[in-house]
Amino acid sequence: MTQPTPIRREHSYLAAALAAAERGWHVFPLRPRDKRPALHGEIACPGTDDCAGGHRKWEQRATTDPDRIRKAWSAGAFNVGLATGPSGLVVVDLDPVKAKDPKGTPDGVTSLQALCERAGHALPSTYRVRTASGGHHLYFTAPDRVRLGNSAGRLGKHIDTRAHGGYVVGAGSILPNGAYEVVDPAELVPLPEWLYALLAPRQPSRALKVAPVSVRAPRYAAAALRAETAAVAGAGEGVRNWTLVRAARALGRFIPSGDLARSEVEAALNSAGLRAGLRENECRAAVTSALNWSIANNPGRPA
Repeated sequence: MTQPTPIRREHSYLAAALAAAERGWHVFPLRPRDKRPALHGEIACPGTDDCAGGHRKWEQRATTDPDRIRKAWSAGAFNVGLATGPSGLVVVDLDPVKAKDPKGTPDGVTSLQALCERAGHALPSTYRVRTASGGHHLYFTAPDRVRLGNSAGRLGKHIDTRAHGGYVVGAGSILPNGAYEVVDPAELVPLPEWLYALLAPRQPSRALKVAPVSVRAPRYAAAALRAETAAVAGAGEGVRNWTLVRAARALGRFIPSGDLARSEVEAALNSAGLRAGLRENECRAAVTSALNWSIANNPGRPA
């Protein structure tokens, strides 16, 4: 009896890549059983084919061309990467709780449910993929009016988003700890307006734009202002508010002595807080309170 020819694994990956491309999603190969791109880096670029006119990174090389996809996946059992920006996608990545997380830390699904309750909006049904780790990817079509980037923790604990400059592992891909599988094949819906409002780039109001350091400020005070605002602007999720308060208390001591004007300290710190991802009302309240404390505890220079 003739035995059936076993199906080669790379055929299923190719099918997944072609299926994604049929939806208009730009794909590129990831390393087998891995999340990393299976493409050469700039240093090793041969300067041929796609890179004949100069090195092209994964986002530029992602494609919907079936012939190019077949050629790429003919070389091996590559996982499927989806370049979210060129594909017109915003993918909300809901991660599971990690082993290092403190007890009681919510997973991404729980965080998103809480966010929906606070916002008073239900999340619409859309295309959903379960990740290898047990998390979920929710796919939305990106808004036309703004170029959204990636975010990490901006919407809540264990919630990331991928748009321009990002990619996700597509359905049909396999990692050592599991597979990426479609759990809701619903048609994509646009990113909800209320989520867009939370992800859109924040534009500081005129009052919160960084004010130049006064030319009369002593060199040490000006250096302190630059250092503290840089620390606030670069602070990550979980330490942003603390960093802002600490910076305001540190800079507040220069105000009673006349080395820095309160208005320029407030403007610089509020703007830095916005760049770190804090909301305008959070910045104002934290800066005002911390400066008041510092001024009360740091009298000016004696006459």
